[in-house]
Amino acid sequence: MKLQPASKKEVTRMAAGCSVCAVIEVAAFAVLHFCGIGQFSYRVVLGAVGGTAVAIANFALMCLMVQNAAGTQDQKLLKAKVQASYNLRIFFQAAWVAAAFFIPFLNVIAAAIPLLFPTAVIYFLQITGRLMPKDNTPSPARETPAEEEAGEDDLNSFEV
Repeated sequence: MKLQPASKKEVTRMAAGCSVCAVIEVAAFAVLHFCGIGQFSYRVVLGAVGGTAVAIANFALMCLMVQNAAGTQDQKLLKAKVQASYNLRIFFQAAWVAAAFFIPFLNVIAAAIPLLFPTAVIYFLQITGRLMPKDNTPSPARETPAEEEAGEDDLNSFEV
């Protein structure tokens, strides 16, 4: 199955954001090394690059799953597909961390940290208002207390 254009755009944004985070991670490891905390070597760079690749692949797999599940009408089948995909992606991440632990030329900490990058990128996009495209449709307005029905309880009041 191919990624749809909208999914490709989101995976590209995620890849760019995760790459920026990886550069920041490597720079942080270098600064810590110069402060006398930890070691900085090629193992940190390889771990960060590998972890970032796994994080981006995980996000792309999630996009493929959403595309695949969107056409499913049966709710039980939909739930099973989503759960199976989630379990596979979690296993994929755990296998990466285990491999990073046993592969001698990878720093396990630097390899595991990038798995958190997609969440950080999503939060950043949300905070800056770039997560969802702006449209011209107004959001539904909340009713004011004067417009509420007279028989409803006012949940903001502590009166009995």
